Amino acid sequence: MTKKSLTISIIIILIISIIISYIYLYININNQNSSPINSTIEKDNDFITWVDFNIPYNALEKSMNIDINTYNTEKHISWIDILALLGTKYGGKWSKYSSKDMNNIIKDLKNDNMNKDNKYYSYYHQVYTAVLGNFISNYEIESEDTLNTDNPIYTSKYGLKAYSPIPYGYNFSHYDDFGNSRSFGFKRPHLGNDIMGNIGTPIISIESGYVENIGWNQYGGWRIGIRSLDKKRYYYYAHMKKDSPYIDGLEKGSLVNAGDIIGYLGMTGYSEKENVNGMTKPHLHLGLQLIFDESQKESNNEIWIDVYQLVKLLQKHKSPIIKDEKSNKPYRKYRFIDPLMREYINKESDSE
Repeated sequence: MTKKSLTISIIIILIISIIISYIYLYININNQNSSPINSTIEKDNDFITWVDFNIPYNALEKSMNIDINTYNTEKHISWIDILALLGTKYGGKWSKYSSKDMNNIIKDLKNDNMNKDNKYYSYYHQVYTAVLGNFISNYEIESEDTLNTDNPIYTSKYGLKAYSPIPYGYNFSHYDDFGNSRSFGFKRPHLGNDIMGNIGTPIISIESGYVENIGWNQYGGWRIGIRSLDKKRYYYYAHMKKDSPYIDGLEKGSLVNAGDIIGYLGMTGYSEKENVNGMTKPHLHLGLQLIFDESQKESNNEIWIDVYQLVKLLQKHKSPIIKDEKSNKPYRKYRFIDPLMREYINKESDSE
């Protein structure tokens, strides 16, 4: 071999080695970043600090139906377990979702053939429980036969207990606008879902909870913040109706049940002055903050998630309303009992 040939061979070997090194480095980086868990788990905090909730509607709907249909059977399968195992499989990248993958996981869960002992599964189970934990559960709803009587009869049910923010019989439209730019006051991402409707449309509490914030905000206008009973979720409803944003008697600390009317859709906000219609179109801004630790509640590390797919799912459970003949004000048609509310009230009473 000539000196020139030897030199060329060495150069080729070096180039190949460099290429292989880059490929190896690229694979390692991708493996490390394939899931948001790594950056969260490696922190000193013992609570979750980052969430990307992007489960598609068809996965939510299918897993929900499995959960409901297997309740009170020999093998009840939780939709949280299904979704957490799929989240683990996909590394949180739900664009990979296929119905076949879910079928396989359901089959393995029925046969107790799933490995849940890893940090990835634990992370996704905590996250999806924080988002969806009380959406499906037991509840009691009034029978049609006892409407407007002093002795209601309730039917016990298990199923979707959370309600659509817009009641039965009212139209609305929305699209996935989470993360879009907003500029009033300062430039920022839009951390919610704008639900377009008519002024005065009743706004429904998605979940049972207590009023944590209520009143005027220069960005959200007349707004209300409701904390879930397990304190994991903070629902933010904004741009409520000018002059009459809330139902009578609602104040900080008030308890509300899932499906209750809490106020009325409007277009207030974008003004330091109170009671100003600063929005260009009437709509409800719906936001959902996850809280794993109280330090996250009002901080630079708040976790707001995209609720677009959840709003689509909740259209399957709309609260019927009727109007009072004397006042003409709307109220929920069927009385409702949330066992978790009963537990919460008893716990609060015991602690006093």
